[in-house]
Amino acid sequence: MAGKGAILQDYPSAEELAAAAAGLFRQFALEASESADIFTAALSGGTTPERMYLALSESPFKETVPWEKIHFFWSDERYVPLNDSRSNAGMAFKNLLDKVPVPKENIHPVPYLSTPEDSALEYEKVLRSFFSGKVPRFHLVMLGMGEDGHTASLFPHTDVLKENERWVREVYLEDQKSHRITLTYPAINSASNVVFLIQGKDKAPALSKVLKGTSGPEDLPARGIHPLNGELYWLIDREALSPGLL
Repeated sequence: MAGKGAILQDYPSAEELAAAAAGLFRQFALEASESADIFTAALSGGTTPERMYLALSESPFKETVPWEKIHFFWSDERYVPLNDSRSNAGMAFKNLLDKVPVPKENIHPVPYLSTPEDSALEYEKVLRSFFSGKVPRFHLVMLGMGEDGHTASLFPHTDVLKENERWVREVYLEDQKSHRITLTYPAINSASNVVFLIQGKDKAPALSKVLKGTSGPEDLPARGIHPLNGELYWLIDREALSPGLL
């Protein structure tokens, strides 16, 4: 279950949630870089991560995070060029990566190739090369959650939810008429730490269902996130909490 054994923390405001998330990012980065001399993080898009990225780009985090040892990846991406306003990677560059001293060769956005399928296959090649063909054990995967319970680009009742072999897959959303590229359950659930950032009262109904276990991953894909040998964190602001949830 998504809530079983998970670490849940709530915060009075979106700003305090973002600051706590930035602090947790720094903690993980320092711990990993000290023991392994490298820290791998898969970022997400959305308003709540954007606030965290802005916090990380400023003091005290800008001066205390080991930027030179961090390799950045993405948990999912829209099938758009990097300079498109809808790009998750583009948002991260604007609010964080262009403002901190991370080596450019340490940044690994999803490529925008001739088709979504080509983009997904190429990104999987990037991961397989970086992780030497082994399961991509990210030190950290950042995730959000939609009002429908989707996370990354794992949407309800899509074929990608059944993927057991591939680490990266393309997804077409008929209702949005859009293509996306996403990490799959096998890639996400191999991480050392998975952190959900949940903000806003519109997320409260889905969050309650995910944590209380009233539906399975097919209906609420966020319920399929359970790191096999890692920790699962839910950082939540008070508006996203339903009565009696914590």
